Amino acid sequence: MNGQVGSRRTLTLRDVSEASGVSEMTVSRVLRNRGDVSESTRERVLEAARTLGYVPNKIAGALASQRVNLVAVVVPSLSNLVFPEVLSGISEELEDSGLQPVFGVTNYSAEREEAVLYEMLSWRPSGVIIAGLEHSDSSRAMLQNAGIPIVEIMDVDGEAIDSVVGISHRRAGLEMARAIVKSGYRRIGFLGTKMPHDHRARKRMEGFEAGLAEAGLVLADREFYSGGSALLKGREMTEAILKRTPDLDFLYYSNDMIGAGGLLYCLERGIDVPDRLGLAGFNGVDLLDGLPRRLATMDACRREIGRRAAAIIAGHSETGLIGGERVELTPVLQPGDTIRPA
Repeated sequence: MNGQVGSRRTLTLRDVSEASGVSEMTVSRVLRNRGDVSESTRERVLEAARTLGYVPNKIAGALASQRVNLVAVVVPSLSNLVFPEVLSGISEELEDSGLQPVFGVTNYSAEREEAVLYEMLSWRPSGVIIAGLEHSDSSRAMLQNAGIPIVEIMDVDGEAIDSVVGISHRRAGLEMARAIVKSGYRRIGFLGTKMPHDHRARKRMEGFEAGLAEAGLVLADREFYSGGSALLKGREMTEAILKRTPDLDFLYYSNDMIGAGGLLYCLERGIDVPDRLGLAGFNGVDLLDGLPRRLATMDACRREIGRRAAAIIAGHSETGLIGGERVELTPVLQPGDTIRPA
């Protein structure tokens, strides 16, 4: 990881001019979408800018060389109860810092992430907090050349651009598998989102399968979905997987929302939880407190992740490092009432 983010030279029009082989004036016209420029020249300039990670500066006049007191926060979703808690931690930490968070949502789309970053970085924020370690080449180039502190959050399983704050999702899946096997479950199903865009859910499943493999087990069935996390989706998925594979004795859900839906379905159908069928989710959301039975889960340390990331941006880091900080938090298994005692 690069601990020198603050000393990087910010890219200029001249860099794009040299890379594309046209004048700075032509580059400016293309990027501002003004003036008569041939399509081939326009494409050459835009491709050079994308490859370099160049973002125009929207701050005019005497302020153009300065940073504003904004922190760009980029998350994939606000609909699943997880990221609002992260944002709360960020807001609390920045409250007296003079910095103001501004939020962008990507809907788990790499293209949308590029657009959000491009727009936010054009206002020259003081730092970026962004969910995940997986980005397109264009997004990665913009972040690497922004010349400001970058903190990737939620996940530590991979190479960070600058600083990273999160948990190991592979480790979380592994530990859950070990707990399930220790409690005597053997016919295990996984229910979760389709994985191409939700990298953290994919890593949890990989860790979970590795934990089962330690005991000589494999997943007996899987049920995937696309779209937001919801109680109704959890009920539907649980019904589908149990009809297809009725001898399953444990269901591991990629998040608590679909897990809660599954629990309600099982209780309605009179299925003996946890003796006949064990259940577990992931995230430790407050919603679980209101269920008839406490769903087993693992706390993803959401608020603390937000707080620690914001502390790095604000210069309040506990280590005193400037850039290149790695903070790995440890989620704790909460067995609740849906895993039988080992």
